[in-house]
Amino acid sequence: MSVWALGINHTTAPLDLRGRFAFAIDQIAPTLHGLRQALGQSSQHRNVETAIISTCNRTEIYCAGDQPALDHTLGWLAHSGGVSTELLRSHSYILEDGPVARHAFRVASGLDSMVLGEAQILGQMKDAVRAAESAGALGTTLNQLFQRSFAVAKEVRTSTEIGAHSISMAAAAVRLASQLFEDLGKTRVLFVGAGEMIELCATHFAARNPKQIAIANRTLERGEKLATRFGGEVMRLSDLPDRLHEFDIVVSCTASSLPIVGLGAVERALKKRRHRPMFMVDLAVPRDIEPEVKQLEDVYLYTVDDLASVVQTAQANRQAAVAQAEAIIDAGVQSFMHWMDQRHPEHGVVPLIRQIQDQADAWRAIELDRARKRLAKGEDIDTVLDALSRGLAQKMLHGTLAELRAGDASTREQTARTASRLFLRSQSKNSL
Repeated sequence: MSVWALGINHTTAPLDLRGRFAFAIDQIAPTLHGLRQALGQSSQHRNVETAIISTCNRTEIYCAGDQPALDHTLGWLAHSGGVSTELLRSHSYILEDGPVARHAFRVASGLDSMVLGEAQILGQMKDAVRAAESAGALGTTLNQLFQRSFAVAKEVRTSTEIGAHSISMAAAAVRLASQLFEDLGKTRVLFVGAGEMIELCATHFAARNPKQIAIANRTLERGEKLATRFGGEVMRLSDLPDRLHEFDIVVSCTASSLPIVGLGAVERALKKRRHRPMFMVDLAVPRDIEPEVKQLEDVYLYTVDDLASVVQTAQANRQAAVAQAEAIIDAGVQSFMHWMDQRHPEHGVVPLIRQIQDQADAWRAIELDRARKRLAKGEDIDTVLDALSRGLAQKMLHGTLAELRAGDASTREQTARTASRLFLRSQSKNSL
């Protein structure tokens, strides 16, 4: 059994390329079905376990099967995004076995996020696992990988200060807006969308008591719920072009596959505002706001990638916490790979263990046969038992003692340390 993963994230691929591979949660099941069907065309890759994690900062595919299918998986993903395999390969990371576990554990723990230590990714991973499970694409191996990821993430968050003082996307947006507007209490803020990220942003901006808050959403019911919470108003997305000029700050994050706010609409809004500046944040992948808007003189448009330098300012103070988290992850990776080796004897040290056990059984059989023959001749039982124990001990130690006497000083020293660890460690009463 092998596990493999491939993905793109905010450090390897530009925003527009990531947008080609963004999957909404309701797209996960049919996408997984298509992936498994494509892989299943080869007899070596039937019944492959699969899961997809797709957020604004990353899209990752995790797989487990009898044989790795890295090239097939990469080719399928490239085709789904309408790009060449070579282009995708140049912006992706491809992992197998142990490195897969390490990457998954780091992602779940917030060590691979744009915001170091952020907790939102853990919930997104759990949603992805539930989606894969519902689609019937999750098997024992990937389930074990992700459950261990969640356990490691919990230990990291409870045992370290990795999340302390982290600057979220929402907080970064408020900080940037404060640099443009002297008093946020005099601004009018429009939020486009009503999902988790918009709710988080609205919470941060509401704390600054803006003059007005409005929620524009495709579904009025959900928009009204969020608007009521922050004492704002709700509006339809179709009203957005006519009312855009009313707002100083626009924060957008929807699951739309096409831009919601176009260049023309912003140009008309600026004209009505007599070119008073507008602060805009596009947290969506794919983009909600056409990229050409950024070229307008009186618009300050930030994407998720533009916020990177802001959210990373506090990272230097948390290197000790990162080191602690990495140590926890190292232990988790070793534990997972040990589980893999035990479950799949063709991998790892299991064959060596069996060879050692077989050799010990062969030595035991030889000495027992010799002892029985001596007893049959009428020899003293204590003398026979003493010879049996000495014979076993000599056979067990012969190879090690020979290595300790052979080789150069450096080799003997290394062998001595290994022998000391194996033979001179203390044993519990239960092992005697």
